[in-house]
Amino acid sequence: MLDRFIKPKPSGGIPRGLSTTGPVLFSYGFRPFFLAAALWAIGAMMLWILALVLGIDLAGDYGAAHWHAHEMLFGFSSAVLGGFLLTAIPNWTGRLPVSGRPLAALFGLWVIGRIALLSSGIIGLTFAAGMEALFLPVLLLICAREVIVGRKWKDLKVISGLILLSAANIWFHFSVLGGLDVDAAARLAIGAYTMLIMIVGGRIVPSFTRNWLNKLGRTDFPVPYNRFDTAAILVGVAALAAWTFAPLHIGTAAMALIACFFHTVRLLRWRGSTTWPEKLLFVLHAAYVFVPLGFLAMSAGAIELLSAYPVMHVLTVGVIAFMMLAVMTRASRGHTGRPLVGSAFTSASYVAITGAALIRPLAEMLPAHYHHLVALSGVLWIAAFALFTIEYAPMLARERRSPRAAS
Repeated sequence: MLDRFIKPKPSGGIPRGLSTTGPVLFSYGFRPFFLAAALWAIGAMMLWILALVLGIDLAGDYGAAHWHAHEMLFGFSSAVLGGFLLTAIPNWTGRLPVSGRPLAALFGLWVIGRIALLSSGIIGLTFAAGMEALFLPVLLLICAREVIVGRKWKDLKVISGLILLSAANIWFHFSVLGGLDVDAAARLAIGAYTMLIMIVGGRIVPSFTRNWLNKLGRTDFPVPYNRFDTAAILVGVAALAAWTFAPLHIGTAAMALIACFFHTVRLLRWRGSTTWPEKLLFVLHAAYVFVPLGFLAMSAGAIELLSAYPVMHVLTVGVIAFMMLAVMTRASRGHTGRPLVGSAFTSASYVAITGAALIRPLAEMLPAHYHHLVALSGVLWIAAFALFTIEYAPMLARERRSPRAAS
């Protein structure tokens, strides 16, 4: 019965960057969203620093602290995720990517969300939250349609992550509107992103590593995906669920510690040390290091050896932002037809985001140096995405090239 509504996949090669007459920026999903994510990572952090230093009334009744947390999780991060999925799903399904006017409309919805939340004091808190909450469900519908019509049922795992993020965003807004604690909603979002990194990272990191080693004529390949990887993901999801709803429970500490072990072994099985000469590849392994570190921090937080915010920042800056920057650089080069070789600027951006990821959690752990460490972490964050913008903005916004095969 379902077959009546499913069109067959187009035969032959799938052209990439379908829109060839309009603005280059809207010729493929990664272009507007990666560029906007980098610019918003810089802009939102600068606004947050100004709010801290000058006491600016940021986002009206929404509150500066809530706005900052929201925009890192659902502003910057959702843009990167959108750009990645709108680029990756066509490769997975063999269907044509969203481009041109539909892509511009979706991007516009993301932009409206950013403006609405900043303008909540003018347009009203409820209306602003409602406008902002539209982007993720629309992205979810687009991605779900592509996966279902393309009959890639195994990729529904990724769609489940989008469902959780959409729910977390709405929960976050309702918590702010009701004057409730937003931390549980934030943990759900962090858990959803981490789950997606465990799933998609486990797909691309060993695959890219194998392809690169094969080109060199080597045979010390990563261990292929097997039941151990499935177990690692399931244990990780269980630990994230426990942390979301019971962050200070001994069972959460135990589960997170087990997840740390599984993902440490999983990372070692991918032979990351062999990729050191190729920075664009090595950085994917380096970013994944923060997954077991995040579980270790989660375990420590559950028994109150760490407070809540260092745990969150290990995950948000280390796991999510670091992996997103790594993916943005590689995908931007690969899908604009450039060699998959990291430049000095790219390497410097990796160093900066690593520094931000390591320093930010220390701020709560060293209260005497809190403001200095927060400032340093913020500067490194801005530097990481400024370096990305300087190098990659011309590739994303101006130059149209045929993509290289993924490797």
